[in-house]
Amino acid sequence: MYWNNWTLLSIILFLVAVVFGQDSPYFLMLTVAQTVYVPLILQMITKKDDWFSRYYTYFAFPAYISVILLHITHQSLWDGLLAGIYLLFTCIVAVYGVSRFLKRGFIRFEEFSIDLALVYLSIGGMWYFAHITHIDTGFSPMITWLTAIHFHYAAFLLPVFVGFLGRLYKPRFYTFAAGILLISLMLLAIGITFSVWIEWVSVVFYMIGIYMIIYYTWRAHFARRLQKGFILLSFGSLGVTILFSFLYAFGRLTSNFSVSIDFMLQFHGFLNCILFALLGVIGWSIFIPLKKKENWTFPISKVRGTMVIGENILPKLVDQEATATFKGLVDEMHVYEPHININTLSPTIRDFYENTIDYQLYATVQWKNWFKPFAAVYHLISSQVKQINLPLSNKKVEMSGDILKINEELDGRRSPRAWVRKINNDVTFIALYSWHKTNDRNFMNIALPLPWSSMLGILELNQIGNELQLSSKKSDSNSDAGIYLVWNKHLLSLPIEETFHVKETHEGNLYAEHQMWIFSIPFLKITYHIEQLEQKDS
Repeated sequence: MYWNNWTLLSIILFLVAVVFGQDSPYFLMLTVAQTVYVPLILQMITKKDDWFSRYYTYFAFPAYISVILLHITHQSLWDGLLAGIYLLFTCIVAVYGVSRFLKRGFIRFEEFSIDLALVYLSIGGMWYFAHITHIDTGFSPMITWLTAIHFHYAAFLLPVFVGFLGRLYKPRFYTFAAGILLISLMLLAIGITFSVWIEWVSVVFYMIGIYMIIYYTWRAHFARRLQKGFILLSFGSLGVTILFSFLYAFGRLTSNFSVSIDFMLQFHGFLNCILFALLGVIGWSIFIPLKKKENWTFPISKVRGTMVIGENILPKLVDQEATATFKGLVDEMHVYEPHININTLSPTIRDFYENTIDYQLYATVQWKNWFKPFAAVYHLISSQVKQINLPLSNKKVEMSGDILKINEELDGRRSPRAWVRKINNDVTFIALYSWHKTNDRNFMNIALPLPWSSMLGILELNQIGNELQLSSKKSDSNSDAGIYLVWNKHLLSLPIEETFHVKETHEGNLYAEHQMWIFSIPFLKITYHIEQLEQKDS
């Protein structure tokens, strides 16, 4: 079982609060989270060699002592300072959560759940500070205090527990279950503030996520039955208390209350504090699932953009001394064998990738309705940056382009070339193409320079009949495929996926569909009609 000096210190601090406390006993629900559950969970998450662990004592110990002093002393002028010390501590925890995320990105959703929990704790610290200093939040002191509790239990402990479960067992819909839990946690706080309808909907989402997590816990394999029992009871208690949250939210919606706030404090609060939190902390401390390591070994383009990309970036990249030029995005398609068979692949598809400059593209951009407001804002930026500058209209547009040889030393990858695409002589895309091999598969390696960074698309190529599919979706856990953001020395996996499906309609003509998703939700579809120039001119 996970046990160290901080465990003993946490228990002693809480016992001091129990024995000498000046506040009502129900305030102990927040105090035990601050002085016992939070420090124990942080010890489970942190690594001995990271900056947070090295300096932990300096900012954690004053924070925990401040909480105890606030609980055992009467109101004084020092309360704001003590609450501020705890708030500062939670903000440092949030910075640690962000730093964890920036080293990895969205590649492990179970780790993202833990990252977000660390950030959410700082919101709990803000509400606690508001309660202690009597800041007018627009709510009663009781609601302010309950919101602080919400962000210490539901928004901190729960995402951490869900993240630990994902390390251990991650079925197909785990990301969906964890995702709606993370979203509903914030929706609930927004709903309480602005709309009872949002509050009620968030509770419904919360119920769906909780019951899915309970089911996955039942299916998961634990090293010890005792641990599984504790964790099932922990999550199972939420399956009970969420029913009363639903009734309470429904009462606020209809003004017909069957559950009172006093009942929620006594029953809901007690179960969350004892069964959910205590049994969860004990259960996960028996064995902490190990974090999966991210070892990216594929080559990354060294090219980074400035504020404006467009054609401004090309003069310093184009290999002026090159005696050979490129005609296509690849020299020969056979480099992607055996996952494609050049003998059965459509000859026009093969020719398009090997002789891209011999083809003309016509594109139709279709933004999904839900994404159009974001696309409008994005277009304002991309039209200035002149990179990935897609039109808002779904009218068919002609794309002209060229293939330029890029200096290999400046790029850092093998045989890089830039595919420049324009609409009405305005740059739409500048994509730097290369390829690399990992294990027995070759991947298409595409870099799109962005301001002081770049977006990297690693695509798998697979043949379907005589058609071709390129996808950033991983076929297995060891695949390099994905969409990444590169800045400084960091490589972040983005929650974006894309596929290209290319097929021959008739000789010399191709049809391609490019689809994109964010958080598994489709937001963009581009269709291409591709014509061979000789055929067009004839």
